Amino acid sequence: MALALRILLLSTLLVFGNAEVYIVTIEGEPVISYTGGIEGLKATAMESDEKIDYTSEMVTSYTQHLEKKHDMLLGMLFERGTYEKLYSYRHLINGFAVHLSPEQAETLRRSPGVKSVERDWKVRKLTTHTPQFLGLPFGVWPTGGGHDKAGEDIVIGFIDSGIYPHHPSFASHIAEPYGPLPKYRGKCEEDPDTKRSFCNGKIIGAQHFAKAAIAAGLFDPAVNYASPMDGDGHGSHTAAIAAGNNGIPVRMHDHEFGKASGMAPRARIAVYKAIYRFFGGFVADVVAAIDQAVHDGVDILNLSVGPNSPPATMRTTFLNPFDAILLAAVKAGVFVAQAAGNGGPFPKSLISYSPWITSVAAAIDDRRYKNHLIMGNGKILAGLGLSPSTLPNQTYTLVAANDVLLDSSASRFNPTDCQRPELLNKNLVKGKILLCGYSFNFVSGTASIKKVSQTAKSLGAAGFVLAVENVSPGTKFDPVPVGLPGILISDVTKSMDLIDYYNVSTPRDWTGRVKSFKASGSIGDGLMPILYKSAPQVALFSARGPNIKDYSFRDADLLKPDILAPGSLIWAAWSPNGTDEPNYIGEGFAMVSGTSMAAPHISGIAALVKQKHPHWSPAAIKSALMTTSTKLDRGGRPILAQQYSETEALKLGIATPFDYGSGHVNPRAALDPGLILDAGYQDYLGFLCTTPGIDVHEIRNLTNTPCNYTIGRPSNLNTPSISISHLVGTQTVTRTVTNVGEEEETYVITSQMDPAMALETSPPAMTLRPGASRKFTATLTPRSITGAYSFGEILMKGSRGHKVRITVVAMGYGR
Repeated sequence: MALALRILLLSTLLVFGNAEVYIVTIEGEPVISYTGGIEGLKATAMESDEKIDYTSEMVTSYTQHLEKKHDMLLGMLFERGTYEKLYSYRHLINGFAVHLSPEQAETLRRSPGVKSVERDWKVRKLTTHTPQFLGLPFGVWPTGGGHDKAGEDIVIGFIDSGIYPHHPSFASHIAEPYGPLPKYRGKCEEDPDTKRSFCNGKIIGAQHFAKAAIAAGLFDPAVNYASPMDGDGHGSHTAAIAAGNNGIPVRMHDHEFGKASGMAPRARIAVYKAIYRFFGGFVADVVAAIDQAVHDGVDILNLSVGPNSPPATMRTTFLNPFDAILLAAVKAGVFVAQAAGNGGPFPKSLISYSPWITSVAAAIDDRRYKNHLIMGNGKILAGLGLSPSTLPNQTYTLVAANDVLLDSSASRFNPTDCQRPELLNKNLVKGKILLCGYSFNFVSGTASIKKVSQTAKSLGAAGFVLAVENVSPGTKFDPVPVGLPGILISDVTKSMDLIDYYNVSTPRDWTGRVKSFKASGSIGDGLMPILYKSAPQVALFSARGPNIKDYSFRDADLLKPDILAPGSLIWAAWSPNGTDEPNYIGEGFAMVSGTSMAAPHISGIAALVKQKHPHWSPAAIKSALMTTSTKLDRGGRPILAQQYSETEALKLGIATPFDYGSGHVNPRAALDPGLILDAGYQDYLGFLCTTPGIDVHEIRNLTNTPCNYTIGRPSNLNTPSISISHLVGTQTVTRTVTNVGEEEETYVITSQMDPAMALETSPPAMTLRPGASRKFTATLTPRSITGAYSFGEILMKGSRGHKVRITVVAMGYGR
């Protein structure tokens, strides 16, 4: 028996030894676009962008037909046991993911009926106080019945690292009982260990997708969990930002940092785990998760993930399988928010490209945490430290980790990191402030401030100081909550002041051994945040435009990112199992940064808009968010963006639409935008078919639709922004607005533009009845050739107080 098993394993290894995962699309319509024509199988596509009833017999029959075709194709080409089909994609695209050899992939590629064969590639994560900052408790939630009704019956799907279901942010007993929601058809997996369901009414669906990760040999069930359990922390954090319960106390180290709440605290959470700790995830798993989420009936899809890099064979950013399946999701009526990426502040660093997706940039809100160290010589050093202060009116002796080693052999373990208390002499540290050094180990994640605090506490120290002696340009330091008085001195010159003071105050014998410790100091209280008016600002890491249409990095006639939302130092739920952030291992909450945190702010706010306007399309919701956003900070000044100076030091500059898109989200205004610019599936196809350089056969392969619909130019797509990347002579673009207000309103149209570009609009005013639509034009002409983009806007002021703002971006190349 054992010998037979070894032979079987060996033969499997021989077959799959050089195998890889491929995503294959084949001829024939998926459920979303099948209009009939096969005997015995009725059409499943809807005439307009409405939701399909996936429970109907005709949909079930057609999905079974497609899966049978996938199996037959593989069965005809290859011997059983030489390949493994991982998923059948049937609802949004027609195809499958399969694990086979490169030679077999080539055979598939040449087979009749096969449209494309793409090798799978990786995706990665794009890693409170914000409800108050955004004005939700007083300006938005009351209009929907208060926080206990905000987001009622809206389902947000999260493609992420899973969820920690036992967290109070996701508890069902805190709110009124959740009733059944027939429109949602998702499954609830059980925890393999406890046999308890992951769902509780608040969490309405929970599934995991790991077949591609398993096939790649990267999935470890002990670490990654073969269930929706969050082994990382990221998924719990994003779900809580969008839809976590209201008023959950954020307690760490016996201090309450405030109360956490999701943007739509009554919305339901549907979990589709496809991201794993250490390696991220694979597109094959993510596509399966998206396909399932749309089938299950989610209203909104949150993607705090994006591809590591584009697939090598795809020339067009808009037509990679990731964006193509999201186009089908939008056709099914699902609003998609995606993190813009964390490659900022460099231009063209976005990883979210397409007009049907809402790409979200990250802002710093008005809250900052600061602390200080007072040295015995009276000098005060600023730093970061979310910690209590040392006892008032008391100073403490400073001891450096290198000077309190138990023996000289400990020096080989990098003791200045203060990660290992067993290396240091407790008798010399007790009651004193321990000085530690910030090394590359903190950057790589093998050392953490949390561990420094634990080391200092176990040795009986009164507190600790972590000094940064050298740093790479652009290194970002975040405050970390600790229970012991502690501070990070991130400014190298201030760290040198501390080291100089310590050395001057510490007499040594001829061998260098300390005779007595004379340096002293005290640590301030860093627990209270300081609120700034110069907020929001665009975070340094937030990815920037201009948007690109192909992997030659040529500019697209489409503005990205779309919108700015809080994404820096966001408090939210965390999984105690999570290892994504070394400073929060074992904790129930974490304060982390990334466009990953910005996207769920938009997902949650979109849920509030969807709740108020249940029949609005994804494009209508996106338009409401964009045209009501703001370009000004709390002080009424233009929003600033964190950038690098020539010396690579951090500086602030006036932000542009390539930093923030249309501007910072304004939830209150988005609920009542006055006018919307709507678009549907056919409009997006028109955009693709008019974008220069896109192969029409490629469009047909991925959308199953010929290019028989045109909008003239891609800049004519009815988006709430206008972008022309290569303007030669005069160009006129058209937009259509629809009155979604309850009364007739007259809008006066004005425009402004940088001096290098002329912008004229027509007509000067328009009156629209409720539900009526009108066209207007914007004409752009270069006045001078600067080699740079010009920025401007069209402002439509309504007689009933509505303001609709459309951002304009153009680069002139001659008249």
